Amino acid sequence: MSLTTNTSVRSAVLALGVSLLLAGCAGPNPRDPYESFNRAMFTFNDTVDTYALKPAATTYRAVLPSFVQTGVNNFFGNLADVWTGVNNLLQGHGEAGLSDMTRFALNSTLGIVGLFDIASEAGIPKHKEDFGQTLGTWGMPSGPYLMLPLLGPSTVRDAVVLPLDVKGDIWAYKEPVGIRNTGTALRIIDQRANLLDASTLLEDAALDRYEFIRDSYLQRRESLIHPDDGSSPQRKRSADDTAYEAVPASEPAAPVAVSAPSSAAEAPKEVNSVPLAATSVSP
Repeated sequence: MSLTTNTSVRSAVLALGVSLLLAGCAGPNPRDPYESFNRAMFTFNDTVDTYALKPAATTYRAVLPSFVQTGVNNFFGNLADVWTGVNNLLQGHGEAGLSDMTRFALNSTLGIVGLFDIASEAGIPKHKEDFGQTLGTWGMPSGPYLMLPLLGPSTVRDAVVLPLDVKGDIWAYKEPVGIRNTGTALRIIDQRANLLDASTLLEDAALDRYEFIRDSYLQRRESLIHPDDGSSPQRKRSADDTAYEAVPASEPAAPVAVSAPSSAAEAPKEVNSVPLAATSVSP
């Protein structure tokens, strides 16, 4: 891409960013001007999780051996490394991007199509990046908070570019469709099973779960793009982040803890949703 083209792209991104900021000033809370809609979606997502996703995840964790669950998690996590690597390269983090691609190559071969996380054992760090983070790195503000039906916490910026994240998911191209859909269902249930304990703690700890989830999500999202210490936003994936995609659509991806958080300062490090769209269920 030429310098002129690159400058034009960044200018367009910044222009869209200004529009997002203006859109966020329409209500009493500039971060959450669509709170009424968001709360309705939160209630809907919570109902779906309570009566469908959480029971399925509870059964899954009780029936399948832990090593099988680990293999499922590793397999889909390995596929996600490719899109993460692409976004790291787009953000100008060449070393992290090459590391992600190396992880994918190593786990796909020696790790038996990703069932074993050989790369982490070899000391190659795992990252998690999406195109929303890439745009944030380029200078586009997030815009207002947005609770998506079934998909959970997001922002206007991240919701607009969600189709690109869907296209970046290798599993979206798996054929035949029957296998793709079966794998998608397994992926979602496995992700939700990882958060059973954490979501229970959240229910006990938060007086207003909607506000807790919103504030935690926005804080975590901002820290991924603009770390307070001024270092690169690419961080080694800690044990607290292993459940990135393992969340019911109404809950944040919180680490399993021994005690409930006592304040927003102790909010979960990751707040995301089960990526129903990103996993591409086909008719």
